[in-house]
Amino acid sequence: MRWQRTGPPRWLAGRCAAFVLTLFAVITLNFALPRMMPGDPITALQDPESSLYVSDQASRAALSHYYGLDQSLIVQYGRYLRGLATGDLGWSIRLNAPVSLLIQHRILWTVLLIFPAMLAASLVSMVAGLHAGWHRGSPLDRGLIVLFAGIRTLPAFFLGVLALLLFSVRLGWFPLAGAQTPFAHYRSPWGALADLLHHWALPALVLTIEMLGGQFLLMRNSVISVLGDDFMLVAKAKGLSDRSLKYRHALRNALLPFVTVLSIQLGFAVTGSIFVEAVFAYPGMGTLAFQAVSARDYPVLQGVFLVFTVSVLTANLIADLAYARLDPRVRTR
Repeated sequence: MRWQRTGPPRWLAGRCAAFVLTLFAVITLNFALPRMMPGDPITALQDPESSLYVSDQASRAALSHYYGLDQSLIVQYGRYLRGLATGDLGWSIRLNAPVSLLIQHRILWTVLLIFPAMLAASLVSMVAGLHAGWHRGSPLDRGLIVLFAGIRTLPAFFLGVLALLLFSVRLGWFPLAGAQTPFAHYRSPWGALADLLHHWALPALVLTIEMLGGQFLLMRNSVISVLGDDFMLVAKAKGLSDRSLKYRHALRNALLPFVTVLSIQLGFAVTGSIFVEAVFAYPGMGTLAFQAVSARDYPVLQGVFLVFTVSVLTANLIADLAYARLDPRVRTR
């Protein structure tokens, strides 16, 4: 029996090839972008007000040579690629520690902040968008549009500062900074968990609100677009209830573009988390990157941005596969 090549494997190979090419481009940009900023890691050593200040010119030159900053960009790029090939993300100039170890200590905090916020934002925007699209043109629809469009225009750092001033400074409901109470002694694991949640709740709430606007508008428009499709007309002609029409037919088909945008939303969540973590002094990767920018700590910036971008690219690939699963027509293109 003669076997024939089918569409899905070729389609999958094309997606994987695009992923690899995009990853290589991201790695190159990841190396170049920190070096496009004014100054370099040695500049902080020349600032008397910096905690990293080094007064001796010979010592600065020795550090520059040690970290390879006195070499050409081609040589530095080659060292960077060789390090990635062996899993070496470099050594932090500011903190004098392996970048991989710094990321290992911070990444869990960021994951605990980003993914629950994405899940909450997705559920809220999905339900709100479904009802707004189903009742398009109604006062409920107009009110939700105004609310979520207004939220979408507010930057993450502005929401963070506003929430901090209101709920932490004014009302005193939440801590001002950090992820744990310093030097706290807990009588049980539940006490430690309660303290973590107390510090986590406000940053997570701000990040959730930051992601609501775009997802809501997409879900609403997706619902409206499927209401006039033939399958909806047939379902109505069969006499199905509004509940069945809304949840089993409209919602299921409106989820196709919504699944795709979730991977894109991860990129916005990463960007928003940097500002949110900086405002709340939350000890995640965003704070690590924010501190590395001021010190021009190239290895840390490269390591953090590489983890972020690879996560977003992987999420996009997974979204493509999920979209193809939900809509087999994609695999034949």
